[in-house]
Amino acid sequence: MAYGIIHFYPNGTKAQYDAEIAVVHPHGGASLPVGQLYHAAGPSPGGWSVVAIHDSKETWQKFLDGVLLPTIQSQIKDGFKTEPQATYFEVDHLQQSQ
Repeated sequence: MAYGIIHFYPNGTKAQYDAEIAVVHPHGGASLPVGQLYHAAGPSPGGWSVVAIHDSKETWQKFLDGVLLPTIQSQIKDGFKTEPQATYFEVDHLQQSQ
């Protein structure tokens, strides 16, 4: 079952997002990680929001533990300064345009 992730970074900026995505996504941010079906990000009231859909909770967890957390902790100095406010959910319905 697909798995949804919403991260809100209070006071987050596009520059911080760009610094992180360039390192944690393949090809400098041009491609999606294995298992990720959808990725969207943008400014929202009071900060920056990121929405991702993975094909399963397992691929999300693998990306989180194997790429995202270790990379943020060791390689990104200009990224988000706070932990995100996080919402996770099992995707009941995923519709894409043809």
